[in-house]
Amino acid sequence: MKQLRCIAVALTAVFCLFATGSGQAAANQFTFGLLMVGPANDHGWSQAHFEAAKKIEKEVPGTKMIYIDKVNPADRPGITIPMLVDDLVSKGAGLIIGNSDDMKDGMREAAMMHPDTYFLHISGDDALHGKTGNNLSNLMGRMEYGKMMAGFAAAMTSKTGKIGYLGPLINAETRRLTASAFLGARYAWTEVLKRPAADLKFKVSWIGFWFNIPGVTSDPTLVTKQFFDSGYDVVISGIDTTEVLVVAGQQRKAGKSVWAVPYDFKEACSEAPGACLGVPYFNWLPGYKQFITAAKEGKWKKQFVWLGPDWKNINNPETSAIGFLEGRALGETQKKALAAFRKGLAEGSINLFTGPLNFQDGSLFLKIGTTATDEQIWYLPQLLAGMEGASK
Repeated sequence: MKQLRCIAVALTAVFCLFATGSGQAAANQFTFGLLMVGPANDHGWSQAHFEAAKKIEKEVPGTKMIYIDKVNPADRPGITIPMLVDDLVSKGAGLIIGNSDDMKDGMREAAMMHPDTYFLHISGDDALHGKTGNNLSNLMGRMEYGKMMAGFAAAMTSKTGKIGYLGPLINAETRRLTASAFLGARYAWTEVLKRPAADLKFKVSWIGFWFNIPGVTSDPTLVTKQFFDSGYDVVISGIDTTEVLVVAGQQRKAGKSVWAVPYDFKEACSEAPGACLGVPYFNWLPGYKQFITAAKEGKWKKQFVWLGPDWKNINNPETSAIGFLEGRALGETQKKALAAFRKGLAEGSINLFTGPLNFQDGSLFLKIGTTATDEQIWYLPQLLAGMEGASK
């Protein structure tokens, strides 16, 4: 019992530092708790979630967010997701949002421990396969489209034909997003620029986690520098933070013709606008609004939701789950080509997950004319032929 009391005290201390409020929720107020893998001001993945949640407080009357950030083994060793959920529930949270794939097991366990609380896991698929009760749903954005645009912009800009991709850890999500960037780059290189596919080099370097953990991951700053030092003139980021763009900005100041494509957060280009080709970003507001409103109004149902762009306006914050903001470094010719590419994606005349496509090991992925199903894309088991880098 002593040990349990100590944990409770420690959690209360942690929560008081990072929550936007404390105490039991008012009778007419719906409180939702947000667990973020990184810091709320990371200029990337977690900040995008945090800012969407803040908008919910303004746009959905009677809602209030409480949150804990830096939920990862390096920042909170020994602290589990169920522990943090217990604390948020004790503060009145009726819905818990976990924003990382790494939280899957913990969210599943916590949902079983709190059957009267709703849970929304970002990027997981438990609701799809019925692995949990009716109180847990999943939400993800179809960033595959954003990554295709990132790869397209990179290949249209590259002078060397060597594109680097800074990857986090290896799983089905990161494989499909990295492959999407490659397919976008290959389309621009071969179909628009009419250059041989063999002249396009697309290399992935994985650091081991969503952001830098000294002594645990590879240093994303050093990996990015290695790309540029090896003749790669565009690097696309797949991690939560902005090291790729920071390094590109530094190298441009030193006179090098290099560019970068950051990730996740709408305002990411502000780190080094002269080096930024654009940013594919998640807009969590539409999905959050759907689930938080349902929970507040007692209309919750178990769902797996994979939201795509609003092709009428992919940067509409109220309707588009996936956006792409063009960067200052993207040339006018490249912008026109990107607009045509985006139009093809929207109309369906361009579908890059269509065969013939092989996996990295040479085995067949898609026959000629065959289009991948959502399931095949979601669970992509390998990188694709033409990509350099580990698949497992």
